[in-house]
Amino acid sequence: MFIFSSSRIVVMVLGVGMLLRKYGFCLNSVCLCVLAALAGVAAPVQAAESASNGDSAVTLGEVQVRSSAGGALLTKSVLSSVNILGGDMLESQNVQNSWELFNMLPGIMLTQFKQGTTAGKLSFRAFNGEGEINAVKLLIDGIPSNSNDGNMPYLDMIFPLDIQAIELVKGTNDPRYGLHNIAGNASVVTDIGGDYTKARAAYGSFNTREVQVAKGVETGGFSQNYFLAYQATEGYREHADSEKYSLAGKWFYSPDNGATRIGAIARVYRQDAQESGYLNLAESRDDPKASMERNATDVGDRKMSQFSVHFDKQMNEQLFWSTKAYLNNLSDQRWVRYSQQVGQQERVVDEQHYGLINTLTYRPVVSGIYSLAIEGGFDAEWQENRSERYKTVNRTRTSTTRNQDFNFDIYGAYVQAVIRATENLKIVPAFRVDRAYGSYSNLLNGQTYDINDYGLIPQPKLSAFYTVTPGVGLYGNIGRTFQVGVGTAAYKVSQTEDLEPSLNDGWELGVKLNPVQWADGRLALWQQTASNEARRKLNDPANSSENIGKTRRRGIDVETTLRPTEKATLWLSYSYQDSEILKPESSALGNLGNEIDHIPHNIFAAGVDYQATPALRLSAWANAQSDYYLERGNTQGKFGDFCLFNASASYKVSKDVALEFQVKNLTKQYYEYVWWDSDNAQSLHSPGDGRAFYGAVNIKY
Repeated sequence: MFIFSSSRIVVMVLGVGMLLRKYGFCLNSVCLCVLAALAGVAAPVQAAESASNGDSAVTLGEVQVRSSAGGALLTKSVLSSVNILGGDMLESQNVQNSWELFNMLPGIMLTQFKQGTTAGKLSFRAFNGEGEINAVKLLIDGIPSNSNDGNMPYLDMIFPLDIQAIELVKGTNDPRYGLHNIAGNASVVTDIGGDYTKARAAYGSFNTREVQVAKGVETGGFSQNYFLAYQATEGYREHADSEKYSLAGKWFYSPDNGATRIGAIARVYRQDAQESGYLNLAESRDDPKASMERNATDVGDRKMSQFSVHFDKQMNEQLFWSTKAYLNNLSDQRWVRYSQQVGQQERVVDEQHYGLINTLTYRPVVSGIYSLAIEGGFDAEWQENRSERYKTVNRTRTSTTRNQDFNFDIYGAYVQAVIRATENLKIVPAFRVDRAYGSYSNLLNGQTYDINDYGLIPQPKLSAFYTVTPGVGLYGNIGRTFQVGVGTAAYKVSQTEDLEPSLNDGWELGVKLNPVQWADGRLALWQQTASNEARRKLNDPANSSENIGKTRRRGIDVETTLRPTEKATLWLSYSYQDSEILKPESSALGNLGNEIDHIPHNIFAAGVDYQATPALRLSAWANAQSDYYLERGNTQGKFGDFCLFNASASYKVSKDVALEFQVKNLTKQYYEYVWWDSDNAQSLHSPGDGRAFYGAVNIKY
């Protein structure tokens, strides 16, 4: 029997973090010991159902469980490396951007630009978040939500109070998605259906104000869900004011007890924000809160909308059909000056993406096989994109440097089978193919260019899971994903020969441990190798890319979730990752064997939730990473390490009302995002937030 007091648990988390800082992230043995302890627990009574069902997912928080007897295949029951984060872990978080919520998941790198509307993003599996290679597919309620370059602006539309769960799929074995699914995908599931009222009003450091209101009404098979959010802040640094609005409506109707579901979702978003700008090394150390006079007129204005219609039909006991159609709109206008040596520029992005997704799931009864499910799908996306850039002085245009209009259309199809050969053995073969079309017009010179003929891009995949005992499962997968150019790099602008796609071949081996009902753990070894890897030139007037060469990324992920009592939940994760340029481009042969920039070797996350009394809930969590090189030459030093501690307390004053207090960056540690300005041979720094305090009132009934 385990007995934990609130103070002991908090001290445990903070103590692990202190060890992390003291011993340079040497947590491999600690994490391995934790999992070994789980594996060695005597009398694995009531072993977790997931392992015995061939499920290798690790779940944190409460997640609504849907029966898999019908409907589409569940992500966690098909794919090997899945993490699920319940909405109850998220709804009380104080974040300026929703991508910050992912710091509770294992192996996640958060790239924190902290520049107005371009605040940051998430990445994993040793793909950095610089924007050069955006390797994570984003989905919101099943709708693809990346911009043309693979960035994730649409994630800002979602606020914590509207999130039911986050699903993270890492690796190369998911056939459902093609474009941008290089390292895996992240899916945000929001509240649909139910009768509830939720509201949150918060105030805190940097004059941060936030209101979120969510309402669900369901009656007679018809559900309505509405969400409204407002957030404003003056920011940690000078010249960092931000104001954002988000509004969503969801309407679904099931006329025949759920066998048919018809629905629509609409979201709109607006943000206006100032940009503090980047500091050089001396400026960042002298006054990290400062914004230089050169950035006094740097601002951003972002408008987004997302509209989708959904149709699901359980045609019979064996056959399920699902279709979705969507329209994403992104309008972004930004004035930015990166350093003293360059002038201000205006950046304008205007994108409309139209899409269609169809899936068919078939569950036949086959003699001699424990169970069988076959799923096939077809998807298409048609993009109309515009990119403009201007040289400006105090937001007044002086010349045009970019005026591009380009169409990018991509079609994909896949098939996968979940073969439960025996009760203990599950095999999932899959195959996907994609093809791209489009054209690009340079409105500055009147030239039009065809897209590279990448041909059909085949992506074979295979996964397997074997239950050794009810509490121990072994899994492995192998698969291929792909990368094609974004922006003008997808078109034959400076060459006559067609480019080939970059192919990313990966594998993963792991063990899932559920020795008892209250313990979850997973250990994974993985590798991804990419051919002809290309990355965007972020400040290139032509919006093109450059070739890195052949690369390899590999690592180890260790994670565990413990629920030793009904009152306590403890989680811990550690990821070691390594990257290497195996074959550099001909113009940079000296990079052979070097590391890819902005990839830390060590990533750590830990936390605890403790229900001290029926009314009082205490939480503490920590995030850390080691430093990284700024550029592929590995010659300009290392930056970017941090270890941040946070804590919160929530007290229920009544059944429906709770008061909350939260402190972030408890130890007031200095941390920063840093990049290398090769044109001017200098590092540029964006300091992160200092210690911050927040108070909130939460209403839920």
